[in-house]
Amino acid sequence: MKLTDLFIRRPVLALVVNLIIVIAGVQAIRSLNVRQYPRSENASITVTTVYVGANAELVRGYITTPLERVIAAADGIDYIQSQSAQGVSTITARLRLNYDSTKALAEIGSKVDQVRGDLPPRRKCRSSTSSRPTASSPRRT
Repeated sequence: MKLTDLFIRRPVLALVVNLIIVIAGVQAIRSLNVRQYPRSENASITVTTVYVGANAELVRGYITTPLERVIAAADGIDYIQSQSAQGVSTITARLRLNYDSTKALAEIGSKVDQVRGDLPPRRKCRSSTSSRPTASSPRRT
C-alpha cells in the first residue's frame, strides 16, 4: 500500500497533515532570529544661497537654475528638488542608495565653485550634507 493511496482513501487525514505542515512552517518563520540588518544609507546634500533683496523669480532665474544645472551633472544624484523664495534659494540633491556622501559633497562643492563667478555678486552660498542612514529589514508583528 502506497502513502498516496492512504491519503486518497482518507481525505480528512490528508487535510490534517497539510494543516500541521502549514502551522509548523508559520511557527518556524516566527522563531527565526535576525542576526544582522543590512546597512543602507540614503543621503541628501542641500545647497542654500541667500540673495538679499531679490524676489523669488529673480532668485529662480539667476541663482537656482544655474546651480541646478551644475549639481545635476554630478555623479550619484538620484533626483533634485529646489525651492526659490524671497531672497533664498534651496536646492536639495538626493543621492542614490549607498552612494558615498562625502565624495558627492566634494564633487557638488567643486561644481558650485565653478559657477560662482556667474552668480550675482551680492549672494552668500553654503552647502551642507545631511545623511540619514536607514536599515531596510523585515518587520515583525
